[in-house]
Amino acid sequence: MIAPAMNAALMVAYHFPPLAGSSGIQRTLRFVQHLPAMGWQPIVLSADERAYERCSMDLLQEIPPGTPVCRAFALDTARHLAVRGRYLSALARPDRWISWRFDGIRQGLRLIKHHHIRVIWSTYPIATAHVIGAALHRRTGLPWVADFRDPMAQEGYPEDPLTWRRFAAIEAEAASHASLLCFTTRSAAATYRARYPSASDRIVVLENGYDEPSFARAEAETTDRSALNPGRLTLLHSGIVYPSERDPTKLFQALGTLKADDPGTAAQLLIRFRAAVAEELLRELARQYKVEDLIEILPPVSYAQALAEMLRADALLVMQGANCNEQVPAKVYEYLRAGRPIIALTDPAGDTWGVLDEAGVKAVGRLDDAQAIGCMLTRFARDPQSGWLPTPSAVASASRTARSAALVQHLNRLVAG
Repeated sequence: MIAPAMNAALMVAYHFPPLAGSSGIQRTLRFVQHLPAMGWQPIVLSADERAYERCSMDLLQEIPPGTPVCRAFALDTARHLAVRGRYLSALARPDRWISWRFDGIRQGLRLIKHHHIRVIWSTYPIATAHVIGAALHRRTGLPWVADFRDPMAQEGYPEDPLTWRRFAAIEAEAASHASLLCFTTRSAAATYRARYPSASDRIVVLENGYDEPSFARAEAETTDRSALNPGRLTLLHSGIVYPSERDPTKLFQALGTLKADDPGTAAQLLIRFRAAVAEELLRELARQYKVEDLIEILPPVSYAQALAEMLRADALLVMQGANCNEQVPAKVYEYLRAGRPIIALTDPAGDTWGVLDEAGVKAVGRLDDAQAIGCMLTRFARDPQSGWLPTPSAVASASRTARSAALVQHLNRLVAG
């Protein structure tokens, strides 16, 4: 039961435990954890587990006891509706989980009535969540918060013109009718203020962050504090490697050149890719540049194990291409909290560079510049302690608790208005 003094928010989110393989889960999960202490009870509307390609039970236990979680019927078009590997594109527009819409709206209306919901909150990157949020807003008149996180319709993305137009229609409806549009970076917010001037005063920045209780548990439970690979400096990339957005080609080229020109320095380094997904790409690049001995490719682990691994790494590796300048990987904030040296390969004009620079991390170079990457790797091998760490104040301001408090301020203004 919801305490009488608490307001209730319906949170429409595809990314929610037990889905595995996406750091996007953390945003909704941590809001769900922190909002009750701030006077708001989250009611979660997510997708049926069958819609998830991969599940893991490790984060289920972190959903606060008593939190209402409704899983509406949903299918993955590519897995459930394909015939001989092919399916109708209309059944995957705006995304492969559009089937979630039908039961999602039905269940959402039931939850709104039963729990006396005050605000509807829906979150991208599964666009169908906004389709559900918009429909519930139209039918109930409740304030709707559209949590975009990152831009939707971009130049050249999505590639399919019909999907692009569907994305544009979804964001235009949010700009017209949502009470708030939330983005995780200042550049994305600025882009949408320019795109939708009439919605400018309803566009806000709500960055991602790290979860302090999770790190505290990881520190308490990590009995092995030794180096990941004793005798070598391990640079950890924790999470998905996207072939375009986080193209590692120049990194491997830099490693190959370093190994040929300075084998002693190269031998000190080892780059570990954890849960990269694009494993074949990494193996092919390692063969092409003859650096198989400088690379580790390891499978996914639980969230707690991933944090513990960050705490033991000699350095944490960030990769973000110039085609994602308005986005900051959620993992960056966990890297800040881990307190380990950070090596960032990104674009100087992008928000990832800006966040790290403001945090005091000066070891930033371009992802598409093999020479610059080689210089950074050499510098780190020779001096792994100097100039790679964030400032304590930057770490403190990036907690999920602080982000939740900012969200609550917005929610309180909506219900007061």
